[in-house]
Amino acid sequence: MAERVQACTPCHGLQGRGTNDPYFPRLGGKPAGYLYNQLEAFKNGRRKYPPMNYLLAYLTDDYLRQFAEYFSDQRPELPKQNPPEVSKEVLDHGHALVTQGDLDRSIPACVGCHGGSLTGQAPGIPGLLGLRSSYISAQLGGWRYGTRTAKAPDCMQIVAGHLTENDVRAVAAYLATLSQPPGSAPSPAGSFALPFACGSQPDGGKQQ
Repeated sequence: MAERVQACTPCHGLQGRGTNDPYFPRLGGKPAGYLYNQLEAFKNGRRKYPPMNYLLAYLTDDYLRQFAEYFSDQRPELPKQNPPEVSKEVLDHGHALVTQGDLDRSIPACVGCHGGSLTGQAPGIPGLLGLRSSYISAQLGGWRYGTRTAKAPDCMQIVAGHLTENDVRAVAAYLATLSQPPGSAPSPAGSFALPFACGSQPDGGKQQ
């Protein structure tokens, strides 16, 4: 698979570590179920980006799972982050939303689903580390305006619908400043329960 995924390297970097282009995300270390869901979404057109739609159109589901498992097994170091281009107040607002949420506005904390270390939970909740702020902002915007969707119930579309432009900017800027924690693998399935139902994690992350 290391040879077969070389076609992914120009955009997503060696081992899926990401590149200097902010709009091509890091793949390495994300849960295999999440990666497979995204590949499937590009294949069937639920996510629209013509190069990815074309590349995956004729690949089998089994082959997509092999891609997902390969990148999930990689543990590249996080790319070097640029200094934040926002004020301390914006970063503080982002920190509050990521770690505490805003219950008055029905915004759960990011750590409630993505884990205390923000490395995700198998099989379907991705880590949020190693992504550029512009990429995070674009994806949150996609969910807010319905151009990115996931399996129902689409929990991210629901959450993003409660965010303002300032919230998105703050969350994206704060997440982009975080460093890699020790043991950066996603939490095992069932490690913690999600705050609400999510189609990407059908069992709700509950302990079995």
